[in-house]
Amino acid sequence: MVHESIIPVCHYFVFAEPTANLLHLFRVAFFVTLTLQSIVVVMLNVMNYFINSTWMQRYQSNISENGLTLLWSTIVSIFTLGGLVGVSIGSTLSVKLGRRGTLLTNNCFSVMAALLMGLSAFAGSFELLIIGRLLCGINAGVALCVEPMYLGEIAPTALRGAMGMGTSIFLTVGIVSGQVMGLEEILGREEYWPFLLATTCIPAFLQLLFLPWFPESPRYLFIDRGNDEGCRKGKVFILHGLAGSEGALKDIQAEKNNLVGFKARKPWELLADRSVRWQVITIILLNAAQQLNGVNAMYFYTQYVFQQSGIPTDKIPYATVGTGACECLTALTCGLLVECLGRKVLIAGGYILMSVCCILFTLTLALQHVSPVFPYLSVACVFAFVLSFGLGPGGVTNILTTELFTQTSRPAAFMIAGSVNWLSFFFIGLVFPFIVIGLQHYCFLVFFVVCSTVAIYILAAIPETKNKSFLEIQNEFQSSKKKTDVLPDEAEALLVSTSL
Repeated sequence: MVHESIIPVCHYFVFAEPTANLLHLFRVAFFVTLTLQSIVVVMLNVMNYFINSTWMQRYQSNISENGLTLLWSTIVSIFTLGGLVGVSIGSTLSVKLGRRGTLLTNNCFSVMAALLMGLSAFAGSFELLIIGRLLCGINAGVALCVEPMYLGEIAPTALRGAMGMGTSIFLTVGIVSGQVMGLEEILGREEYWPFLLATTCIPAFLQLLFLPWFPESPRYLFIDRGNDEGCRKGKVFILHGLAGSEGALKDIQAEKNNLVGFKARKPWELLADRSVRWQVITIILLNAAQQLNGVNAMYFYTQYVFQQSGIPTDKIPYATVGTGACECLTALTCGLLVECLGRKVLIAGGYILMSVCCILFTLTLALQHVSPVFPYLSVACVFAFVLSFGLGPGGVTNILTTELFTQTSRPAAFMIAGSVNWLSFFFIGLVFPFIVIGLQHYCFLVFFVVCSTVAIYILAAIPETKNKSFLEIQNEFQSSKKKTDVLPDEAEALLVSTSL
């Protein structure tokens, strides 16, 4: 069975905090991350039937097999193209409209997509489905670019990692929600698929209802817009509380002083700047690895290993929900541990565990028919791999993209990281079927190389960023690499800054 999973960006975020002001910060995160797109799961044969019947009504003939494949492939892949477009415009909009303003505007794409996809069956138009998928991708691309940036900028330093994990936690909540909604007992029946697709508008409406009540990023107001008064009048106090507002203002003021005269940078300017070369290399490598580490391939094999372990075919969707629930649980665990263990331990440990799982999964697949116990071991490897991914790589990647750059470089960094992520997503979707045909279950040896290489790089090259200001992280990166090049003015200013 082949089915499609549209990447979810339906987030929320929950953490316990006794103070009223940090509770307000939680509410900001909750409703900001309550975005942008629901997950839907539509079986291939349902879509094929819709395309066939629509073609027959129009042209009184059956569509060719190649034509059907082309249309289905377009519906699937156009989402990735939309994501790439969304990343490209998201960083620009975040500078012009602000972080909150961009997230509010972005809901228009989700609402329009839900309308078009929901009406596609009634209108007998697969073109509406394609356009809706494109708008869904744009919505997801903008969201994944701007939302982690916003959460990272409004969070207190001590809670920045936990706040940043909100993206990963409720990304996985979206996956589980979509898997549950796609069950036959709910919206998984053939006649309900337009309503399933239209559920993408629900988080968008919730965000449009609640997000206007919450403040814009103080760093954006203070540094990018020079709106000192707007930042001081309540924004920092609301987000950080009375005790933390003074320190937060000093941190923002110090960063602004070191960036006087600098405007938001373009991606090509960031790529050409040798002073942030290792930060750029890091986010490119981590975002590429997030798609190329084999987690999508593992989901591809779930049905096979579940069948081999004796799970009835009609019960496999429920087992698949279990894998999504495991990833969600692990992401939540990572959110609780990220401020305790640090970013480096979690993301490096996650990739090391994934490397081990790749080897074990390859062995258990090769020995499926040797003993009845090996199919069950394969199932255990699937869950262990997904848990390892959720433990670090799934969420910490976005946190590091936020923390490794200062205010004027951050939008461009997210554009670069997002573009690499979406292009890698497209690449693995295009190439993976050929890898499976050529290597079969030994394809996981390729993912072992990816995971182990990234783990070594993290351990060797990335400093710990826990409980450090953005300036301190920047300075430590520069110091750890012992750069001898003549640095641009902005980097020089950062290096002589006073760490808080």
